[in-house]
Amino acid sequence: MGEGLLIAIDAVARETTLFAALWFVVGGLDDLLVDLIYLAQRLRGPPARLPALGGPVPPGRIVVFVPAWDEAAVIGAMLRAALARFDHPDYRIYVGAYPNDPATIAAVAGVAVEDARIRLVIGPRPGGTTKADCLNTLWRALLRDEEAEGFTASAIVLHDAEDVVHPLELRAYAHGLIAHAAVQLPVLPLAHAHSRFFAGHYLDEFAEAHGRALVVRQTVGAGLPFAGVGCAIRRDMLARLADLRGGGPFDAESLVEDYELGLTLAAMGAPAHLLRIAEAPGGPLVAVRAYFPATLDAAVRQKSRWMIGIALAGWDRTGWGGWRQIGDNWMRMRDRRATLEIPVLALAYLSILGWATSLGGHLLAGTTPVTPSVLMQAVLWVNLALLVWRLAVRAAFVRRAYGWREALWSMPRVLTSNAVALLAARRALFAYVRMLRGAPPRWDKTAHQFPDLAPASGG
Repeated sequence: MGEGLLIAIDAVARETTLFAALWFVVGGLDDLLVDLIYLAQRLRGPPARLPALGGPVPPGRIVVFVPAWDEAAVIGAMLRAALARFDHPDYRIYVGAYPNDPATIAAVAGVAVEDARIRLVIGPRPGGTTKADCLNTLWRALLRDEEAEGFTASAIVLHDAEDVVHPLELRAYAHGLIAHAAVQLPVLPLAHAHSRFFAGHYLDEFAEAHGRALVVRQTVGAGLPFAGVGCAIRRDMLARLADLRGGGPFDAESLVEDYELGLTLAAMGAPAHLLRIAEAPGGPLVAVRAYFPATLDAAVRQKSRWMIGIALAGWDRTGWGGWRQIGDNWMRMRDRRATLEIPVLALAYLSILGWATSLGGHLLAGTTPVTPSVLMQAVLWVNLALLVWRLAVRAAFVRRAYGWREALWSMPRVLTSNAVALLAARRALFAYVRMLRGAPPRWDKTAHQFPDLAPASGG
């Protein structure tokens, strides 16, 4: 290896390392500030508690919307489990299907003939469109039913076709919506026995996001984005939004209608509220559970859709809050940080390759390997300290949600999370460019799995 080439490799390794390390310090300090705010919130004491969920239920019919495109494999089991689990005296489940998806239609119809609380709605357009478009179809069906039957729903709940609902969630919504226009329950992905890393990294991310990040968003007055499932909105708020949007409360052009809906409601002066409530004192959380993608390809497809909708196209669509809304703008910036983090992460891995090549080249040439400067060493030590702290914090939240075994697995799963993010960023960038050229948004869904479980008793 020539001397000039070796000098160039040394320079690349040194500069990419310093650039990436400085950005990681900025991101690490940003995360540390979130941790400190969370700790301060915890020191203030527990939040106000809802009335006991086993007591009387506030009156009103709750309607559950379940959009379903190519969900024949799971929708029947999901609906039967929901009917057996929901402990609420007055609810109805509306399932949206497409005319070119006969398998899903047949699966839903098979449950609907057994229980009148299932309402099959077949949209006018072939699928799949966007999830938001399917939700608008369900909204219009609800309006027709209300007029024909003479009732008015009290709230709309959003669920996906693979969700394992909680028996007490409708009761939690009914109580929570007395004081708030919209509420969100935690989402806890199910551990997948055959996908410790790809499905497992969702356990880590949601345990931290719904245990810490959403709490902090609420604390600093930022809009609370919905998770798309386990969320409920008062019917009058959706009606207001539908009037503003010309008839449909959900934006059919959005790939992440749940995220945008939460921010929109906050802008309307009706922010959503996170409900972290236990089944009973000291018991598990009332939460929504589901299997998340268990393969690399499926995880990349899902993450790329989130990245397009939140960090790329979503940036164009939602913009920023007012200049006085410091907390809200900070959180939006954190949502969009992936646009900078992913290239920096790629450079960090490139720098590792650069140092390995540099060391090998110097050994072959018999020269002294280059060493990092004092400044770079200091930055790297700060990075190491922030990384150890970040891993410890994530493990703490995973332990609280899933126990010590998964907490220990959360540390090596950081590598899986990074790999999925890098591949998803590449896919998202190409898809976003196609959208800029006029390609319509599409429901880029993944195949789902429903657990083999005995439906829980509603009592």
